[in-house]
Amino acid sequence: MHPELSVNAHHFEAMGTTCSLFVVGQSRGRLLEGESWVRHVGARLTRFALDSELSRLNARAGEWIEVSEEMEAVLRAALEAYAMSSGLVNAAVLPSVLAVGYTRPLVEGPTVATLDRVGPTPALPEVLEVGGRGARVRTGSSLDLGGIAKGWMADRLVELLGPNALANLGGDLRAAGTGPRGDGWPVGVGCATLMLRDQGAATSSVRHRRWGEMHHLIDPRSGLPAKTGLDEVSVVAASGFEAEVIAKTALLLGPALAPAYCAAHAMASWLAVGRDD
Repeated sequence: MHPELSVNAHHFEAMGTTCSLFVVGQSRGRLLEGESWVRHVGARLTRFALDSELSRLNARAGEWIEVSEEMEAVLRAALEAYAMSSGLVNAAVLPSVLAVGYTRPLVEGPTVATLDRVGPTPALPEVLEVGGRGARVRTGSSLDLGGIAKGWMADRLVELLGPNALANLGGDLRAAGTGPRGDGWPVGVGCATLMLRDQGAATSSVRHRRWGEMHHLIDPRSGLPAKTGLDEVSVVAASGFEAEVIAKTALLLGPALAPAYCAAHAMASWLAVGRDD
């Protein structure tokens, strides 16, 4: 039996979601530093602020512009996610996201869908170029970094918080170290609680962020909200970023292919068949 160690926790709202930070052997000040970092980096990567770094990149499509170290890293992560998922996780879906009515935070309500304007999403490597602290988006295209950014941020955040910590950014999380009792951090995955040690977890779902027949998860093959026969996929992987990519890829693959895909790529997984079949 390991003695239970003292855990400091901090919860806050940022990036349109609830964030939770936990540390063992660190002060509350470290948690507040973590919140500050989330707000700072999240403000760079959001599409909902006209003055964010992502919005400026999209607005100046066709031009090479200088980007921050964080933006460059997340853009490279987006290209990696595209390659890992054979194109199913594609940050270039923003035109479709806007067309289905997700033009502003959903707490303000969706806007009118204009589905006649959507079609298959172009390949991300044809849309995005990154190099030398600069980036360029092809004219007529735009990016939504979404879950890719949250998974990447969770991985970076635990490095800031300390060797025994957990960062959960709206369901994209990374656990580092052995947890408060030495046997891992308890994390709910589907219907089970798993003890994670130096692992990430993520859930991809069409059950939430939806309005009428619309929802936020775009299938890049059609440019329309995904209807694959799966409602939700949760996975455990080596990092928060990998878990995010695997979960979204599995959901987009659907129930026939997702189990084998998760068995090959995830450490643990849970799939929910639902109404979008």
